[in-house]
Order: sequence, then structure tokens, then C-alpha cells
Amino acid sequence: MTLDPAYLAYPRRRYGYDHDLYSWQPWPHRPPLAWPHGARVVVLPVVVSEFFPLTPSDRPFRAPGHMATPFPDYRHYTARDYGNRIGIFRLLDALEARGLKGAVAMNVAVAERYPALLEAVRAGGHEIVAHGRTMNDVIDSSLSEAEERSIVTDTRARWAALGEAPSGWLSIARSQSWRTPQILKDAGFTFTLDWPNDDRPWRFANGLINVPLHHELADRQVIGQLGALAADWARQVAEAVAVLAGEGGRMLGLELVPYVSGLPYRIAAVERLLDTLLARNDVWFATPSALLAAWAEREP
Repeated sequence: MTLDPAYLAYPRRRYGYDHDLYSWQPWPHRPPLAWPHGARVVVLPVVVSEFFPLTPSDRPFRAPGHMATPFPDYRHYTARDYGNRIGIFRLLDALEARGLKGAVAMNVAVAERYPALLEAVRAGGHEIVAHGRTMNDVIDSSLSEAEERSIVTDTRARWAALGEAPSGWLSIARSQSWRTPQILKDAGFTFTLDWPNDDRPWRFANGLINVPLHHELADRQVIGQLGALAADWARQVAEAVAVLAGEGGRMLGLELVPYVSGLPYRIAAVERLLDTLLARNDVWFATPSALLAAWAEREP
């Protein structure tokens, strides 16, 4: 049996990617970046504040961390609520005590329900990143374009009603459809944290910027899913920063989930990690806007 001659014909086979979403930029082809203050690596703290409805939506799929046992799942609901009642304040205090500012990726429902939490974020000088409405706002290509646009535009409108205009977007579960980059651009967002495929920012063909936030080093992944001790997670982050600093011109998005690392037996590991990174003379802690401003000045 022979193959049809057209079997191996693929019209988009070429050097680099087979799509036009963004350009092919292998590491050896890019000159290193020189960050401000003589830093060789930028650390971007991203605290994630989420509202999990008691009834999860399984369309298109259930978000990680959502309710798991039969309704009403008070065990998981209240554990998640602990993050917004207590855990996030421990994380914000840990940053403030060290003079650090970062990003808070927040479901807009959290800001609407807990105005004192929103004020604490504002008072700390942190940058708000839009993170959908609730943890039921999962996006993938099974949603219609109208449904996806509604999630994005309604999120933005509700933030505007609170006096905020976030520049950045973090999708629930970092899940996107084929249309998401353009929908985000159309809605007025300038960057997303969804694609963890690099160690520095890069630009989509439509102008939207991606700021990598690696889920492999997120506390929810390493501690919550893989069962590592908080001290081991902190060691892995510190080792990653050391490698990136050795290479130079890199960044590390550090995701902190309040119901994970904001617990009383884990917060000390976060504080020790921050102190370890601050003791280095080659690390710059930055907000997304500060990071992107420095990157734009140096982008080849």
C-alpha cells in the first residue's frame, strides 16, 4: 500500500512556526537584554485573588482549584474563601514589609464583593490584572465568539465601574481560544500573562504583549498539585532565579495563590524566599507596567 502523494503535503510547512500569531525567535538569535539598576533578572510577583462560585460550571471545563465534592462543597469553598479573607493579606504584608510592589490578578467579583480587599491592593501600589469575572469564566474554542467577547468586555466594564482600567489579562486556567489574543486587543488590553513559552516578554503579531507567568513554578502547582513542601517550592524558585540571572536579560513571573502560600504554615517560606532574592544584587522586582516599559526601551 502506498501513500497518497498529497499525504505529506502541508501548505504551512516552513522554517519556524506554522502559524502567524507571533514570530519565531529562538534564544540564540536574540541579543541579551540589560535591565535597569544593573539587574540580570526581573522578578514579577503576581498574587492571584479568585472567587470560586459554590456551583462550578463544567463548560467548557472545570477550573483548577474549583469545587470537588457533591453540592454544597463547603470544605473547598471556605478553603478558597480563606485566601481572600486572610491569606492574601499575609502576602500583601510580606511584600509591603520589604517595599515590594507587584501585580494582583483578581476576579472582578472579588473586588465587587470585598471592597476592603480592593483598597488594600490599591494602598500597596500593586497593579491590578483582570482575571475574568469568577472562576466559572473558562475560555476555550468551544465557546462562541460572542460568548468569549462577552466575558472579556463585561469584565472590563465592571472594572471600569470600580474606577479601574487594567492593562493586563490573565485567563482562568491560562486557557484561551484561537480568537483570544485579538479579542483582548479589541477590548483594550495591552498584555496577557497566559503563555509561559519564554523567559522574557514578546509581542503577538497584532501588538498584544505576552508576559510569561510559568505555571510550573506556581505555588498552586508545586505545593497544591504536586504535594511539595513550601520550603522545597521556595528553593526551586530561588534556583530558577539564579539560573536566569546567570544567563542575563531574563524575567520570572512568580505566582502566589493566597489559599496556598498564604496559609500560616507556609507564609514564612514566602518571606524567606523574598529575603533571599532581595539579598542578591542582580534582581529587580517590578510591576508589569515597569517591566514592560523597560523591555520596550530595550526590545531589539
